[in-house]
Amino acid sequence: MNKPVRINQLWQLTKALSFELTREPGVLFWGILFPILMSLGLGLAFTRKPEAIRKVAVVMTPDSVSKKSELMDFLEYKCIKNEPDARKDFNWQYEINDEKLGKTLFLFYRYDWKTAMVSLKRGTVNLILSSNNGKTEYNFDPVNSDAELTYLKLRNIIGRDEILSGRNNQEIRPLTIRGTRYIDFLIPGLITMGVMMSTMWGISYGIIEKRSKKLLRRLVATPMKKSHFLVALITVRVAMNFVEAAVLILFAIVVFGMTIQGSLTALLLLFIAGNIAFAGIAVFVSSHTSNTEVGNGLINAVVTPMMVLSGIFFSYQNFPDWSVGIIKLLPLTILTDGVRSIFNEGAGLNEAAFPVFVLSLAGVVFFSVGLKIFKWH
Repeated sequence: MNKPVRINQLWQLTKALSFELTREPGVLFWGILFPILMSLGLGLAFTRKPEAIRKVAVVMTPDSVSKKSELMDFLEYKCIKNEPDARKDFNWQYEINDEKLGKTLFLFYRYDWKTAMVSLKRGTVNLILSSNNGKTEYNFDPVNSDAELTYLKLRNIIGRDEILSGRNNQEIRPLTIRGTRYIDFLIPGLITMGVMMSTMWGISYGIIEKRSKKLLRRLVATPMKKSHFLVALITVRVAMNFVEAAVLILFAIVVFGMTIQGSLTALLLLFIAGNIAFAGIAVFVSSHTSNTEVGNGLINAVVTPMMVLSGIFFSYQNFPDWSVGIIKLLPLTILTDGVRSIFNEGAGLNEAAFPVFVLSLAGVVFFSVGLKIFKWH
């Protein structure tokens, strides 16, 4: 076969495959249009913020309030005082305007130590200010880069006069208490993200791939029920998730000294509920399509927003206020918040009951709908 003929064959084959691709609108949407829409939506939502908001807890003892301190002077005379209400729950605010870096709005919340520590563990605040004998103390985890940036900005505001005069009336108090470190925030998020990713890709993509290869078609001739097939598939994946989570938890305990401060029973129930929720979603997503590229797009449409928004690597409190209420409704957010509260706050069965119920209900609903519309081929 001469060279022109081979080139012509290659061209005809390429053209035929291109035409075949254009006949699959789902592939074009999920492969090209969806990433553009995703980047556009997230870009408009989270890059056009009028100002960066940093939330800080302030712990003031009666003794520190009665004595003159630079922290009290700053809060009372340089900040705008606010009477907390249903819409604005902070006590003071202070704004920095920078032509190059933009606006930064500091919101200060007056808490007792217990409330401040809980807020820090949940990521609502990333730094605690306190005053001791007139000295301003910054309590945060130095490993947390966001907390360190908050400290650097506040240090230049609160202690500006002392810095210029060569005096040092400020002190960093690194938080090394278990539950307050960044690693204590991160590990529960990685566990729950692992549940979502393993379940969605293991179940959804597995079903779609089997359907695309005509393997599910063969099961039509057998007496096997759709529900039996799906339950068996889910059982294997959930068992695998338990092993993966156990290994990660053991690693975190040995290497980072993490502890599970809450109820192990509550953690187990919440983990099962999370698996039920994402297994149901996985069945629903994979119930109809037989195209693996469309399947990839559908799975990414579910996991990507939750992985970005649900507070796995950083607190979702950093997002605009209007979006926080929506983010809290996401299954991964509910699961992650629940697991974190058990690990770091000592939550028990009472605190875990509601997220367990919500996640289980969501899983059952999605599974039921997915089972109803499920097709073998």
